Formats: sequence, structure tokens, C-alpha cells
Amino acid sequence: MFRTLTLSLCLLPVLAVAQPKQVDRSATSPQAQARILREVQHELLTLPQYGVFDYLTFSINGRTVTLQGDVRLPVLKSNAEKAVKEIEGVEKVDNQINVLPVYSSDDAIRIAVYQAIYGNPALQRYAFQAIPSVHIIVNKGNIRLEGAVANRADADQALIRAKTVPGTFQVTSNLKTDAQLAAIEERRQ
Repeated sequence: MFRTLTLSLCLLPVLAVAQPKQVDRSATSPQAQARILREVQHELLTLPQYGVFDYLTFSINGRTVTLQGDVRLPVLKSNAEKAVKEIEGVEKVDNQINVLPVYSSDDAIRIAVYQAIYGNPALQRYAFQAIPSVHIIVNKGNIRLEGAVANRADADQALIRAKTVPGTFQVTSNLKTDAQLAAIEERRQ
């Protein structure tokens, strides 16, 4: 059987998310794939620069790890690649992480969206994590929410709160609920 794993880092603390794709797994055993998955997840989540304004995902195809997502700092992109290259069993890292352009207006929007979402009493519980589960990606005035929340009401509330921030062009939400994550995990197994 052929399969690969695509994982969203901010979703992993809640539940590992995997979207199967067709791929040759003959290069590594299922146990080795699982170990590599855990180690990549750990290495990326513990990068000191990784935070609420960054969003990383990865997929594993045999012994190749593909990194994707959006980050604010170029050093985070390079450190992510370096950390994953050090993992035993990883032969190649395809670093497709996008470094967001530097705009002072985007920085102001990030702070305003953070305050709008995490300042809301109904959503404050998500802020009390090492890395808050709602990631705020701002690119040229466009806001994208990524991550995980407990239920659809919280996802809707985060989107509504983000839309109240002035000076933005478009606000989209890719937030997943715990139920959606559980269904994805069930299909994966």
C-alpha cells in the first residue's frame, strides 16, 4: 500500500492530523514512519521562534520530509529545515515554507487580531497554551486563521472577532474542530 502523511503542527497537540496521499512507503517501515512523524512534530513545535503568528505543516514521503506553511522570520524557515535534517531516517528535506513579507501594517494587524481573538472571554482559554491553537497569518492585509478549536461556535467566534479589525482586506478561517480532527484521525487509521 502507498501512503504519505500531511500534518498541521498546531493541530497536533490536540490530535494528530493526517491526510493520506499515494506514495511509496517501501523505503521505511510503519514503525520508522511513526517515529519520524513524532520526531518531526517535536522538533518543529520546539523551535524557539515558532509562535502564534506562524503556521507550519509537514508531510512525510518515505525518507523525505516536505515542510510547508507561513512564517514571519527567515531564521525560522532555516532552523526548521536544519532541525528536521538531523532526525535519524530523514534523507531529504523539501523546504517549501513561505517567509511572509515585512510590512509594519501587517504587524499592527497581527497584534489587533490577537487582541480581538484572545481578549474575548469565550476564546481566552486558547491563549493559555505554550503555542496558542489559533494561529494568525497576516499577509499584505489578508488574514488567515489556522489551527484547532473545541467546537464550531468557537471557530465562528474567532472569525467574527478577526473581521472586526480595521485595515484588513480579507479574513478566512481554516480552523478545525475537535470533532473534525477526530474524524480525520479515524479515517487515517
